[in-house]
Amino acid sequence: MMQQVGAIFSTFMVFVYLGLGIFLIFFTDFSSLDKPVRVIMGSTVIFYALYRAYRAYVKIVEVFFTKDNEAD
Repeated sequence: MMQQVGAIFSTFMVFVYLGLGIFLIFFTDFSSLDKPVRVIMGSTVIFYALYRAYRAYVKIVEVFFTKDNEAD
């Protein structure tokens, strides 16, 4: 049960990271951060979100779609 909750939480965090990356690149006007720094930070967060999406996908397939062999 806890693995299922963790897999769903990981999926939720993918959307948070994607939103943060897009927000940093396109929608912020921080006076303390220059545009190139914001683009580098936003791109890094988006690439991390893509990595998390892959890992979440693998975890969801493992937790929800594999047959339990615990009854052996």
